[in-house]
Amino acid sequence: MSSVSDALSDDDRPLAATPAKNGNGHAVNGNGRSNGAKDSSPMSEDDDLPLSQATRTKSEPATPNIRSLKRKQPVFSDSSDDDVPLASSPTKSAAVPMPGAHDATTVKASAATNGKAHGAKSKKEIPSDSDDDEPLTAKKGAANGKARQPPKKKVKQESEDGAYDDSEDDRPIQKEKAPPRAKRKTKVESDVGYSSEEEKPAKKKPVTKKTAAKKIKDDEGDEGASGSEPPKAKKRMTKAKAKKEDSEPPAKKGRGKKKEETEEPEDVYKWWEIGANNDGSEKWQTLEHNGVFFPPPYEPLPSHVKMKYNGQDVDLPPESEEVATFYAKLLETDHARDETFNKNFFEDWLKVLKKHPPRDGTKITDFSRCDFRPMYEYFEAEKAKQKALTAAEKKELREAKAKAEEKYATCLLDGRKEKVGNFRVEPPGLFRGRGEHPKKGCLKFRVRPEDITINIGENAPVPVPNMPGNWKAVIHDKTVTWLACWTENINGNYKYVFLAAGSSLKGQSDMIKFEKARELKNHVDRIRRDYTEHLRNKVMADRQRATAMYFIDRLALRAGNEKGEDEADTVGCCSLRCEHVTLEQPNFLIFDFLGKDSIRYYNRVPVDQQVFKNIRIFKQDKEDHDDLFDRVTTSSLNKHLQNYMKGLTAKVFRTYNASITFQQQLDQGTPEKGTVQEKLNAYNHANRMVAILCNHQRSVPKTHEQSMEKMRDKIRGFKYERRKLRHVLFNMDPKYKKKKDYAEDESDLEDEWMYEHEGRLKAKEIEKAEKKFAKDNEKLQEEGVKPQPESVLKERIKEIEAEFKQLRKERETGKVKLKRDRPAEKVEEAIQKLDEKIKTSKLQMVDREAGKEVALGTSKINYLDPRITAAWCKVHDVPIEKIFSKTLLNKFPWAMEVDEDWKF
Repeated sequence: MSSVSDALSDDDRPLAATPAKNGNGHAVNGNGRSNGAKDSSPMSEDDDLPLSQATRTKSEPATPNIRSLKRKQPVFSDSSDDDVPLASSPTKSAAVPMPGAHDATTVKASAATNGKAHGAKSKKEIPSDSDDDEPLTAKKGAANGKARQPPKKKVKQESEDGAYDDSEDDRPIQKEKAPPRAKRKTKVESDVGYSSEEEKPAKKKPVTKKTAAKKIKDDEGDEGASGSEPPKAKKRMTKAKAKKEDSEPPAKKGRGKKKEETEEPEDVYKWWEIGANNDGSEKWQTLEHNGVFFPPPYEPLPSHVKMKYNGQDVDLPPESEEVATFYAKLLETDHARDETFNKNFFEDWLKVLKKHPPRDGTKITDFSRCDFRPMYEYFEAEKAKQKALTAAEKKELREAKAKAEEKYATCLLDGRKEKVGNFRVEPPGLFRGRGEHPKKGCLKFRVRPEDITINIGENAPVPVPNMPGNWKAVIHDKTVTWLACWTENINGNYKYVFLAAGSSLKGQSDMIKFEKARELKNHVDRIRRDYTEHLRNKVMADRQRATAMYFIDRLALRAGNEKGEDEADTVGCCSLRCEHVTLEQPNFLIFDFLGKDSIRYYNRVPVDQQVFKNIRIFKQDKEDHDDLFDRVTTSSLNKHLQNYMKGLTAKVFRTYNASITFQQQLDQGTPEKGTVQEKLNAYNHANRMVAILCNHQRSVPKTHEQSMEKMRDKIRGFKYERRKLRHVLFNMDPKYKKKKDYAEDESDLEDEWMYEHEGRLKAKEIEKAEKKFAKDNEKLQEEGVKPQPESVLKERIKEIEAEFKQLRKERETGKVKLKRDRPAEKVEEAIQKLDEKIKTSKLQMVDREAGKEVALGTSKINYLDPRITAAWCKVHDVPIEKIFSKTLLNKFPWAMEVDEDWKF
């Protein structure tokens, strides 16, 4: 793979931005380490491109077989009795160090008081967020013979096999899609230098503010989570900002204007101005909804489409055929090449075949003799037909689908219309899991009304399912926020239907979570002093707990819980085994294990000498498969943390360390007078440091190199235009050849490339002419006028070919002329704009390369307080639409109105 630097010439090297620094004032390198010197690598930006430019795909990283690693006996210099050498793993050369959170997150005395200034400390008890590492358990027993009620504990909406994926959340959107809460206008074109009309964010739509969502009395309590005052947007405007707004061009006419007239802005319920409900009591008073949307029943394949066994067609009944189609659709994927996946699928399919055997009497016993290719080819042909539909036909199908699901997409909560999140029940299929899950390939059963419990208001009408059957139970629990739930058959986990991410209940939960992490600033110094002191405690349980807290705080490890044999072998801090941690003199620890979602965590880090000694003690006289912390559990650790702060769990440390590190990286690394792109690079560099800290990795996208090549061609295209304008100046006045800014030729512009580039431009022009010709004829036919003859199009194509023939001649002779004369000053100005575009594109290219193996979206969604981003954008005049996608803007409306001087 070619590097970015290879594609950029000496005269146009990538521009290095100001390096971010850690809490000690040292520059942070690509691995997140402080080296006490300036970072030579440029900062970069990954996902801030508009949707029109975003071409990213994600794939799961490969997970190695950790148990197959060889081990050796290290040599220790210490000879104390409690430091007996232990068997350990060898050092690996491909270390990927992670930044320690301690130095970057230490809060000084003044910072602790700052938390109070921002209202971080709560007078009320904040309910604890559920740990994402703890297994979900149901309540035992049922009252009065009713169906067992699912637990009230909040769980993630996302299904095990990624059915509800947030992969699009990290793609920013066009500016016209900004939420109605934004009160500022920001000029962006002058700094960014867009290369085409397509790349320019559209003008924001006018918004009518809801005037009476809920009246707030002056004497009403308006404090937010943790007793803090809710964020309110200040209506301050400097003369410079006022001038900037006055200088903005009017809204464009045409399609955009038509869209503005037809779309009505949604009313916004600003719950954050009233205060979040954080006392753990009733979440709602009235709730009315239409239940869940079940997928349609299975439609049998045409009679000529059959799977084969031993080369012969098999006549399967619908029940068995449906399961076979699940596998056939995945035939050309990595799943179908996975031994565990195939084994589990075939075992479950044989159970279905036993109940519903082939109608022709075929006995299916050997998976290797099954041929699903005919089914696969049928589905591929159907996909091709769908792609071949006209735009009008696709629109009609979308509208029909939306109409069928319309009533399930919203609910009435306390009289307000709110959006429902995952109202669609997952269709049956094959479980894919994440990583090396032992149950991948197992059959997911079809969920029916008899499996689902509905939660609704007492006086609300009970919804009618869109398929035959009756609900398992109907309850009226006001203390929980889910609308429906059921148990999936693979792992026995509960599946929930919640309100959408942008709903008031979800927003309150998010605000409480981040306020709780923010409140930790007032306690973190005391906690660190205590666990540092207990590292030498004579009570082994206390010493293990202190060491575990050291890892959770400094390495941002998840707490972790024990896993069953039928679950993926993923671990966290408290469930680490001796085989996962290797000692290396003098004070290095090598962590190597599978974390959440089977993502490999590999980290070689220096630790305090006492921590190094403790790990040697904990591993003494133990086997590799024994627990490292055999006297510490997640529940006991969280119970201990409650002594410092109400609602404090190990999970809060991860959110706190991510957000405080992000805030400090932004404060230290953002250039005050840089362009928008340079500031975006600084933002994404800070985001990458957090992603590395939290081990949010990804494998390099399959389309990465293709995307990079497109960016290289884009830069060459700018240089091609610049070359033409330079020659125009030379023809105007030969003295320009002696000027430093114009004397040297553009690099990367070989004659062969320019010839191909002109060919691509000519093809685009011809295609544009053909589309215009067809569109004009359609209009003429609608008006009852005779359409233009083909000769008109042929004549236009001849003109285009003549233009490009002349263009090639001008390029070869150097005597370039513009279609219309312009003064030299205007040509120089156009060259300067192209220089800015080249500069911006190079920054984007370097940024894309730097972030190819880091997933920025996860921390943006779950761990970074969105108010940090909102305040940073206001201070540095960066459009927030370049950072937050529409989904995130809808998810965090409460953060958009924060003051610009707000700090985490």
